[in-house]
Amino acid sequence: MDERKEIRLRLTLVYFGMLIIGILILYHIFYIQFHEGAGLKQEAKKLKIREFTLPAAMGSILSDKEALLATSIPVFDVHMDVANRNISNELFRQKVDSLSLQLALLFNKSKYYYKKMLINARRKGNRYLRLADNVTYYQLKKLRTFPILRRGKMKGGLIARRKTVRIHPYGSLAARTIGYSSDVKKKHVGIEGAYRNQLKGKDGKELRRWINQGDWVPVLDDENVEPQDGYDVVTTINVNLQDIAEEALRKQLVKHEAAMGCAVIMEVKTGDIKAIANLQKDKNGNYSEIYNMAINKKIEPGSTFKLPSLMAAIEDKKITLDDTVDASKGYVVFYGRTLRDVHPVGNGPIPVKEVFAHSSNVGVSKLIWRSYKNNPAQFVNRLDSFRLNKPLGIEIPGEAAPFIKHPKRNKRSWYGTTLPWMSVGYELELTPLQILTFYNAVANNGTMVKPRFVTQIRDGGKTIKSFDTVVLKKHIASAETIKAAREMLEAVVEEGTGKALKNKHFSIAGKTGTAKITKNGRYIKGAYNATFVGYFPAGNPQYSCIVVVNHPVKNGYYGASAAAPAFKEIANKIYATSLAVKAGDIENDTAVHDIPVPVAVAGAKEIKTIYKALGVPVSDFIKDEEWVSVKTDNNKVMLDAVEPDVATIPDVRGMKAKDAVYLLENMGIETTIKGRGVVRSQSLKPGSSINGNRKIVLQLSIM
Repeated sequence: MDERKEIRLRLTLVYFGMLIIGILILYHIFYIQFHEGAGLKQEAKKLKIREFTLPAAMGSILSDKEALLATSIPVFDVHMDVANRNISNELFRQKVDSLSLQLALLFNKSKYYYKKMLINARRKGNRYLRLADNVTYYQLKKLRTFPILRRGKMKGGLIARRKTVRIHPYGSLAARTIGYSSDVKKKHVGIEGAYRNQLKGKDGKELRRWINQGDWVPVLDDENVEPQDGYDVVTTINVNLQDIAEEALRKQLVKHEAAMGCAVIMEVKTGDIKAIANLQKDKNGNYSEIYNMAINKKIEPGSTFKLPSLMAAIEDKKITLDDTVDASKGYVVFYGRTLRDVHPVGNGPIPVKEVFAHSSNVGVSKLIWRSYKNNPAQFVNRLDSFRLNKPLGIEIPGEAAPFIKHPKRNKRSWYGTTLPWMSVGYELELTPLQILTFYNAVANNGTMVKPRFVTQIRDGGKTIKSFDTVVLKKHIASAETIKAAREMLEAVVEEGTGKALKNKHFSIAGKTGTAKITKNGRYIKGAYNATFVGYFPAGNPQYSCIVVVNHPVKNGYYGASAAAPAFKEIANKIYATSLAVKAGDIENDTAVHDIPVPVAVAGAKEIKTIYKALGVPVSDFIKDEEWVSVKTDNNKVMLDAVEPDVATIPDVRGMKAKDAVYLLENMGIETTIKGRGVVRSQSLKPGSSINGNRKIVLQLSIM
């Protein structure tokens, strides 16, 4: 083959090779265009434009006087793009030492810790190094002044992701009732769990476009949805009464070295729960809000159940208060099983009222046995008519259902001795709140109302929904039976087991109770629940209350010695402060001014809107500052910017609790508030250096 033919052959092969490659390329172009094109276009769009969730701000939980019980504040998770190509090696070497020092001072860690971390991250090319979580707004402002980071996100690598955290300004006060909600852990506790849908609001959405500088910027689009902030929930909890109940309960738990306890205060007419304290000993021996005993824990009520037992017999016309029974032996035997009193009552037959006042197991069991031994179902049916066998149906999750035996419903567990033992509060179970609700009905002239924890759902100052008092049963018994029940309860304090509660200022009615504790169906030796439940003033009941002390170890375990003192302290303090509380609700005309003036508030735009609606002229010297001060001059309002110094304690006197907590918590200062109204004093002096001062107490009072 000559040279020309060989060249021609090679050219032909190259030509056909290129032709085949071209055909294949065209085939793939057409295939991608018509078969995969739509999907790839969508993927490309996703890479350039993405939908982001705009989280809604969670609503607050307020007390009956609108003190802040739970609220959300913004915080930031801060990262650093240490390997950012805009941070030169020379700049990093020069500034890493000073940056580490500044970080150490801000976050209370060693300079060596941060320097080592930053150098290692730089060497590994880390583009997202975590510096700190839950950083406050004012800490973030300081971070933006640090070496390297002050260059901004693009040139300095500072990345801050905003989120919100939930805080309780009053600490553990009513913590289990205020509760929490977690969709991740699927746990919904207390008021926050019950009203989570209203509190959490509705998240918004926003389309954002990826830009070359490495960030997402919002895209104007009709499909963007603004987040709707959550509603506020106004509760029935009174901060002052809650504090009283918790302190009185804690004293008794400590004194008796008890395992746990609860104290609940209910407003008689409305059913409003003004206080609910649940304290349990933790592993360190401290008492804290761990478990909602009042709502979740069923207990055998013991002698507190003698009231419904005798009311059943009175309502069924089996006995009257004038009937008598002999309990002088101090014991009685039913089917070979002995029921005893702590000590014999009387020297012979005594009236029903005296049997109850001295809490005689023998006397009550004899009366109920005599009345219902041939028809025990009638006794339980009467208890059912009192609505004792049904849950209260409260909104807070976790209410335990009552358990009351019936000879037909519970044939296998109904024994010959069940009737007399039930009559004195055994072989049945109720929660403390269910017991209190029954006693509250007696105080309320027979009308049983549902315990109420929430009165309103609000959107700012606008009421979205109100919750009225719910009547569970208009009349649990006849007027005659209610009258007899109240006489018996008053006799307990006047002459019976509750004499220690008697005082010359106001009358108390109630009942002591002491019951053995069971575990796995067996009674634990030496383990008791001590209870006192009642209401005051006896003649015109305003509040009902129950105190339960679980498993007291020292200084007595009876209801009269372990629970009644806490009830007495609660009743005395409420009575002593009731006039002051009423006076505090009366507006002082001399404090009213022509123009309402908050000292310092967040949200200048909202403030201007309010004054405009009131027809008040406004002059302002502000741009986009978060905080403003308000002054008045010649019927005119002047707004000026307030920029808190992150190194010193701010002056929050005159602020509302919500604004003060928001400001201080954002500066990283743990805040505790006492009282209600506006801030009148603060434990840390305004203008003093923060340094290690990270806790402050604010005292509130009504203007």
